[in-house]
Amino acid sequence: MAPFIRYTHCPVCGSADIKQALVAKDYTVSGETFPIAICNVCTLQFTQDVPDAASVSPYYKSENYISHTNTSKGLINRLYQWVRKRTLKQKRKLIEKATGVTGGQLLDVGSGTGAFVKEMKQQGWTVTGLEPDADARKVSLEVNGVELTDISQFYQLPAAAYDAITLWHVLEHVHELQAYMAQLKKLLKEKGRLFIAVPNYTSKDADIYKEFWAAYDVPRHLYHFSPQSIQVLVEKHGLKLYQHIPMWYDSFYISMLSSKYKNGKTNLVASFFNGLRSNLKATGDVKRCSSVIYVIGK
Repeated sequence: MAPFIRYTHCPVCGSADIKQALVAKDYTVSGETFPIAICNVCTLQFTQDVPDAASVSPYYKSENYISHTNTSKGLINRLYQWVRKRTLKQKRKLIEKATGVTGGQLLDVGSGTGAFVKEMKQQGWTVTGLEPDADARKVSLEVNGVELTDISQFYQLPAAAYDAITLWHVLEHVHELQAYMAQLKKLLKEKGRLFIAVPNYTSKDADIYKEFWAAYDVPRHLYHFSPQSIQVLVEKHGLKLYQHIPMWYDSFYISMLSSKYKNGKTNLVASFFNGLRSNLKATGDVKRCSSVIYVIGK
């Protein structure tokens, strides 16, 4: 049996005031169920009984796990690919606006199959892309012509070297949460910006689908952040949260997957309507968006 982690204290704020919130199923690989706890102080949710860092890799081995395989199999994955192409340019423009830099030094942590790294390199940025999965690194080289570095080099990178550091739906996967945040701060230039995109369990689509909400993605997602818990984490490391940027497409993609998990197949009309409901709810409050990009600096 693989070693697993059961938290007795909140991974973000350290409080022992935690309780079980729900139980979610791994629909992608194993079919196993995992309890999700909530911290009553900072409102972080986190998956219990997850495999440790040395044992978790089998839970990523599925052709349906798109960030590692680049698959276009099935309607949902084809839509994901279409949306990703549109959002790559939006991400670049956000980074250039927030940093005031074009063609600077960028570190991308958790690069998957290298699509974002390729986009930024083509626009003149010097990019270091880190990816833990050897198969994803292979796809990146073969499909996108981008050579990625193993994540093991993360702590060996030069300090204060990067104008921008990006983690696109990565922080929720990181076992060493506090150590990662400390290192990210160390790597950032004094006026640099850190961009962290994560799902938001306080969104309307999460409320609609509850334990079937696809962004729980247990056990690969170790943490389920709320804007409040991100704020606590950022401040704990002496950083400042500058902006909340909505990721409007995510509500539709997540709703389609959630519909499939709940009903056995995707109800396109209902999932589109639920994605729209979620975005309308977030129109007046970006902190309710299905996924949020947090722009952070020193």
